[in-house]
Amino acid sequence: MSTNDYVKFMTQEIVRYMDMPQDEKKERKRTKQEYKEPVSYKMFGMLPFALKTLFKKR
Repeated sequence: MSTNDYVKFMTQEIVRYMDMPQDEKKERKRTKQEYKEPVSYKMFGMLPFALKTLFKKR
């Protein structure tokens, strides 16, 4: 991906976000805040999940 393509993509995304109605922005933000992944996944990625499933099978 060239620099011009990246700039074009970012400009399109910014314009799309700016054209979005205010209530849709608030709804999007609220749903994002409602879903929070566990701290162990955030800190260590999929490693805790893999270990949990490994020990659960035994």
